Amino acid sequence: MNQIAKAVFTLVFIGYIFNACTPNNVTIDNSLKTYFDSAQVTGTFALFDNGQGHFTIYNLSRFKDSAYTPASTFKILNSLIGLQTGRIVNEKMIIKWDGVKRWNEDWNKDLSMEEAFKVSAVPYYQELARRIGKDTMQFWLDSLKYGNHKIGNRVDSFWLDNSLKITSDEQLGLVKKLYFGQLPFNKTTMDIVKKVMVHESNSNYTLAYKTGWGYKENGNALGWIVGWIEENKHPYFFVLNVEGKHDTDPAIRKNMLTSILKQLGFLEGKR
Repeated sequence: MNQIAKAVFTLVFIGYIFNACTPNNVTIDNSLKTYFDSAQVTGTFALFDNGQGHFTIYNLSRFKDSAYTPASTFKILNSLIGLQTGRIVNEKMIIKWDGVKRWNEDWNKDLSMEEAFKVSAVPYYQELARRIGKDTMQFWLDSLKYGNHKIGNRVDSFWLDNSLKITSDEQLGLVKKLYFGQLPFNKTTMDIVKKVMVHESNSNYTLAYKTGWGYKENGNALGWIVGWIEENKHPYFFVLNVEGKHDTDPAIRKNMLTSILKQLGFLEGKR
């Protein structure tokens, strides 16, 4: 537990906190509501301009105050913990398929961490969580103050069953600190997770994110996209959170994100 103890000391020393927004550094953009209405969902979107220290937010109260299951966005932290503790040696490490046929064919095979992250393979990350173990997982959740840091009864489903909950503000803060290497993990660990989060990279921009999909206690479907866009070597961090009565196709959430980013001047080499 020496490495873990050192991590705690580091946490205290660097004063680990998530982003905080105040009336002085926030622009409320209600024009973004049209994208939520078109998809027949409610939700929130926030973008943090790191250079200016400024937020652009739709639905501030939901962004700051409402906590929800992280669903598959927890794969960011699950990966960090797995790599840091040696349960995963690198992004190429394969966990064998258990032979159980599931609804997503992309999950029904042996997968590396990199592949499992890209296709959001729940079975891979459930097995990883079991290998990490409840005590170690709880330690990191407590140390990082990740959401309400509650695991509940099962170490392999707490991020899916509404035991663990996190706000959009906290989600954005986590990826910001990951990007800048300010989390209490070693550099190689953070670099690997940052790399597997990249979905698009070209001469104009780099777009990195993780999606998530789950259900609230009331049966409503809940979706996430959290990550960053980098243009001209300048990072902007974002979180999209949506909620609806019915499942929303992942492509709809991605289209929402793309449309919002374009409205804000991204993705077209204009920054």
